[in-house]
Amino acid sequence: MNPEQIKDLDLTRLPRHVAFIMDGNGRWAQQRNLPRVQGHIEGVKRVEDIVDVSRDLGIPIITLFTFSTENWTRPETEVTMLMKIVATVLERKLPKMQNDNMRFCMIGRRDNIPDPILRVIDKVVEETRHNTGLRMNMAFNYGGRLEMLDAIKKIAGEIKRGDLDIDDISEKVVNNALYTAGLPDPDLLIRTSGEQRISNFLLWQLSYTELYFADSLWPDFSEEEYRKALLVYQNRERRFGHL
Repeated sequence: MNPEQIKDLDLTRLPRHVAFIMDGNGRWAQQRNLPRVQGHIEGVKRVEDIVDVSRDLGIPIITLFTFSTENWTRPETEVTMLMKIVATVLERKLPKMQNDNMRFCMIGRRDNIPDPILRVIDKVVEETRHNTGLRMNMAFNYGGRLEMLDAIKKIAGEIKRGDLDIDDISEKVVNNALYTAGLPDPDLLIRTSGEQRISNFLLWQLSYTELYFADSLWPDFSEEEYRKALLVYQNRERRFGHL
């Protein structure tokens, strides 16, 4: 993002955590009579742009809804290709992540993810875990309801073992049982493609998040559109339920 693009932004009031629902890759490809996988490949380029802009602006955390638990119902060939794209991109981008001091993390369930893909994910997580710059969370094999279910089971297990009293369950206890334990909730959620719903994404964490819905499909989501979303965020009054 060049100086002209950021001149209207207040760099002291940027969100700490921006979440993205990257919607519209398939439709982008279909509109151009291309295979759906081509839309996903083009979508990766937008991820790279958004990561770079976020890092340059000093936004500490971004979370990308990459693959949902519902996405397993897509055609097998598309799912297989998506897995290959994720693994290939992560391996290719690891040196840049290291150079940029970026930390990579995954949130979601590990079951069902093919072992070769898990090995790549775990490698990148491990090799960047001491980095202190931008933290990029990849929500992969992720579902918001399943995350809450897993949190409930974790808390129930602590009660069963006698490590926690039922009367001591609090918002903090729940926060610490979620996949995002230790992270601030998103300040801003951006969803592309014109759809206006959160689609089972970060259901607990989005309670007071500002929502921005862009009409553009994800492969068309530009740095300028990102700047507009950040400007809208800065022009809103966040009350968190107060008057």
